[in-house]
Amino acid sequence: MSEPRIPTIDLRPWLHGDAGAREEIARTVDAALGTAGFLLVTGHGVDPGLRARIRTAARAFFTLPAEVKQRYEAKVGGRGWLGPGAEANGYAEGTETPPDLKESLTFATHEPFEDPVVNAEWYAPNVWPAQVPELQPLCEEYLTRMGELENRLLRLLGEALGLQPDFFTRHMAHPTYGFNINWYPGTEVVGAPEPGQFRIGPHTDFGTVTILDRQAGKGGLQVYTDPADGGAGWEDAPYDPDAFTINIGDLMARWTGDRWRSGRHRVLPPPADAPAEELMSLVYFGECTPGTLVESVPAPVGRVAYPPVDSHVYLRQKLDSITVG
Repeated sequence: MSEPRIPTIDLRPWLHGDAGAREEIARTVDAALGTAGFLLVTGHGVDPGLRARIRTAARAFFTLPAEVKQRYEAKVGGRGWLGPGAEANGYAEGTETPPDLKESLTFATHEPFEDPVVNAEWYAPNVWPAQVPELQPLCEEYLTRMGELENRLLRLLGEALGLQPDFFTRHMAHPTYGFNINWYPGTEVVGAPEPGQFRIGPHTDFGTVTILDRQAGKGGLQVYTDPADGGAGWEDAPYDPDAFTINIGDLMARWTGDRWRSGRHRVLPPPADAPAEELMSLVYFGECTPGTLVESVPAPVGRVAYPPVDSHVYLRQKLDSITVG
């Protein structure tokens, strides 16, 4: 049997196994990221109860009256509540899709920077809803776990490329990150989908690695693999309740000279045969230290030599591209 396009990687042999086990995992990761740009990861050590408690607290916020949530309204890339109609991720591909059928609570980098210019652009205090005080300590614990997992993954990615383990982590002295709690309610909240409208439109992520904790559903995550390269087009992403779904973003694809693909994906609208379906995802968007110069890894590892780019000039352009209005 052929290897799945989106394999499941157990991190425990990577962290504690022998050289042979580590080499096999590195080869599997390299192959998967060169096709779909996605992995599932188990053995990560993140408490599933913590994820459940965050969802419970976040749902208490999302079900508040709109006038209460509007007190926390933010723009894309900011901190707070993104209401209906705020984002259209398909815009990043140049597609004029209707706005995404979701609401989000969005948080980001929690420590200020010494450079006032960087600080003004990339730091602001997170805005925690007073109506659900338990959300802040839960998210802060979760984000600590995400930072740890991100660095483990980046060391794995460095070795999967045949490079030094710190090839990526050396650029993580004071990284930025984004964290979205995405709420996908049913049609009784968002209404019937318009033609071409999704919970999240087709897109690729913008940063280095995305760590997704998701729920299975008929209106859930789909991943695209190119039929011209033996892919299946759009297909439902594999699901394991114990696993995180990992995909790489545009910055990482560029960094690897397109050896690895930025994983194209979408989230389907509420299904016609289950219109009340409600899902919630916890999405951690890994980035790197502002001012990092991202240069494509040269051949034979890399495939394309992109011009060097400032990581955060690039990220800001991407964030601006999906803002509605």
